[in-house]
Amino acid sequence: MSDLGFEDMAVAGPERAETDTAKRRQILDGARRVFFERGFEAASMDAITRAAGVSKATIYAYFPSKEHLIAALVGIEKREQAERFIELVAEDRPVAEALTTVGARTILAMSRPEAVARLRLVVGIAPRMPEIGRAFYEDGPMFATRRLGEYLARLVAEGRMTVDDPDRAARQFLDLCLSEMSRRIIFGLETTISEREARDHARIAAEVFLRAYPLEAPAAG
Repeated sequence: MSDLGFEDMAVAGPERAETDTAKRRQILDGARRVFFERGFEAASMDAITRAAGVSKATIYAYFPSKEHLIAALVGIEKREQAERFIELVAEDRPVAEALTTVGARTILAMSRPEAVARLRLVVGIAPRMPEIGRAFYEDGPMFATRRLGEYLARLVAEGRMTVDDPDRAARQFLDLCLSEMSRRIIFGLETTISEREARDHARIAAEVFLRAYPLEAPAAG
């Protein structure tokens, strides 16, 4: 693999790669289709070039190797995670409702066909390219855990909840949301999860979580 670090790989290429976002997205869309259909090892740059509808010179100008392409695709996960948590940290709403909303969004996001395909792809290449697996984990699951942990820490600071380790509690809640639902999708037992199913499951997860970490009664004024 290249001597470039992972962060360098995600942004490597000429400066026009930052401004010509449409072309870059076109290439990444083609690469995503080929990777998801064939896997990393069987995917060739020729096949990606054809799928993207660009010349080989163009694709190499933006991404010098398959490793650079997969690094960029994995980096997309962080932006998707951020979008799911913006409303949680930006609005003041009942805790059970906030947890249910975040849980349902996370379940739906993780059950999307492209998310499942990306997870399978990363699991397949992680033994040979552990930096890809590490980046996927840190920008995906760990990013979600940190943001939810920040929210729980804020509740603790406001005297609304007692939690010794907000990050651990955040992991526990997300595990409650994803464990059964994600297994059913990953192992092919189901191909889709409805919004109602996701919200019902997240609501139950929130109820269980709040039994373990009950909310504090407001202090008398």
